[in-house]
Amino acid sequence: MPSYEQLSELLDPASTVLLTVECQQGVVGTDSALPELAREARSSGALRNVARLVAAAHETGVQVVHAIAERRPDGRGASRNARLFRAAERLPVQQLSGSTAVRVAAPIEVAEEDVVVRRLHGLSPIHGTDVDALLRNLGCRTLIVTGVSANVAIPNAVFDAVNLGYTAVVPADAIAGVPADYTPAMIRHTLALVATVVTTDEVLGCLRRPRGRG
Repeated sequence: MPSYEQLSELLDPASTVLLTVECQQGVVGTDSALPELAREARSSGALRNVARLVAAAHETGVQVVHAIAERRPDGRGASRNARLFRAAERLPVQQLSGSTAVRVAAPIEVAEEDVVVRRLHGLSPIHGTDVDALLRNLGCRTLIVTGVSANVAIPNAVFDAVNLGYTAVVPADAIAGVPADYTPAMIRHTLALVATVVTTDEVLGCLRRPRGRG
């Protein structure tokens, strides 16, 4: 665990981007295709903490990127090479482009300056999308990863970020997966090896810290 000073340096607003992963109505909303995951994201406080982080990012000038997973109504370009994808095709709620299911879910607020990146295939919110190029153009060095799920997309995002040269920061109380006891185990035994694991309050304290002019 880095010291407060080290974490504050790492979370310089000028070079930090906050990534929300699949925090969309059809995933974590009240009409989710994955009700167990949606309940865990809400009951654990993870979704509320994502909203708190997004609000603080808006206040402090940290860029926010929302990664959304969706599919075309005709399914063109969608991945079908894993059990997860085939199961998703049979769910009662589909993440169809342009539908309410792929809108960012409350209580997260989307600001005009936020960037929304939508993907039609794959498991990762970074690999195979525009996210890496956008991060580089934004001068990102540190990527805060939040959202769902701790089972698949969050580890994908963290690994991709590290492989691409970014420093990954994971607020442990701003991600969720199922079952509930899987998330802390995955953080402890996997993400903690490659990312800086912190709490939402620690990130908020650093972002809102007064910074002198250089």
